[in-house]
Amino acid sequence: MLKIQKKNVLKIYNLPKDVKFCTNCVVSNQRPRVYFNKDNLCNACVNTRNKPKINWSDREKKLKELLSKYRKKNGQFDVIVPSSGGKDSAIVAHKLKYEYNMNPLTVTWAPHVYTDIGWKNFQGLINSGLSNILGTPDAKVHRRLTRDSLIQIGDPFQPFIYGQVSFPVKMALKFDVKLIMDGENAEVEYGGDNNSSTKSFSQKDEKKFWFSDFEAKKWLKNGYTKNEMDIYLSPSADQIFSKKINRQFWSYYNPWDPQEHFYYASTNTGFRPNPDGRSQGTYTKYSSLDDATDGFHFYFMLLKFGFGRATSDAANEVREKHISREEAVKLVQTYDKEFPIKYYKKFLEYCYIDEEQFIKICDSWRSSHIWTKKNNKWKLRKQVN
Repeated sequence: MLKIQKKNVLKIYNLPKDVKFCTNCVVSNQRPRVYFNKDNLCNACVNTRNKPKINWSDREKKLKELLSKYRKKNGQFDVIVPSSGGKDSAIVAHKLKYEYNMNPLTVTWAPHVYTDIGWKNFQGLINSGLSNILGTPDAKVHRRLTRDSLIQIGDPFQPFIYGQVSFPVKMALKFDVKLIMDGENAEVEYGGDNNSSTKSFSQKDEKKFWFSDFEAKKWLKNGYTKNEMDIYLSPSADQIFSKKINRQFWSYYNPWDPQEHFYYASTNTGFRPNPDGRSQGTYTKYSSLDDATDGFHFYFMLLKFGFGRATSDAANEVREKHISREEAVKLVQTYDKEFPIKYYKKFLEYCYIDEEQFIKICDSWRSSHIWTKKNNKWKLRKQVN
């Protein structure tokens, strides 16, 4: 029997009980760590409005200076790029090689269940002239950890996040590469802690922002052995410090625009959008395509915080002035609550749970300040308008 208990989302994520929406985009104050100013403007919008004030030429100069410190002349890899084959990591790796004369090693932590389009885009990345190492954990342990993360953390993606963070560092140590170039700092680009560094994360930051304060080592007290969890655990701070590993964000040095990344990757790495036309739960066709379980990460975001994938996509496109707020509101109202039915059966099988158990897990993560049940149907108490 699965032990499913009702969760106190407000307390776990320290959320405000009064739901408010940004006056510029469509994100709500239920996004963990997001900050709203006195005008109810989220800090992601504030940061985006400040981008034109940044001297990007100076930032690129700093990037070139950084890369010159790590560039090798002996043919060995000199920068690690965590990459799934998606558009964002593709532009980072491709530009590092072909514009900045680096020799990047792309490092991929395997999705739970590869989609056909995800695998094709992953191969496209390699075929564009980029070396890659694919890390795939023990499937039995990974499935069990995914199920337990779904129940205890409300996010089936947590095991993927562990590997996404730790595997590149392990490969940097293995190949004696001192520089890791991540994509964007989500705290800055999408709304989060105002105190987070725009350039890089410390291990303390990783625990707070990437692991949601639930580090992989916590599973050692929840029925998992050291052997099972070793592949998920990050190297120690002493190891990273002694080898002088420097982990940076590309978004500090270059304006971060996912739509522009799509155009670049389509031209240079053979990246292809969702063949279905759009991804379930949103209107976009070019993000998070590689993992069949991906839709449930966003669906549980909707359950816990009252906003889903369409909100995240639309908010970002409003900030970048690709769409208006009015258009964003309509897109959110149309797609945000859409259930990811396409891979539902596959997801249940992967997590070895049945539909009744899945519904109980869903309801355990619905907060009463977000949801109300009328005529046996769940409805959001407050929606963006």
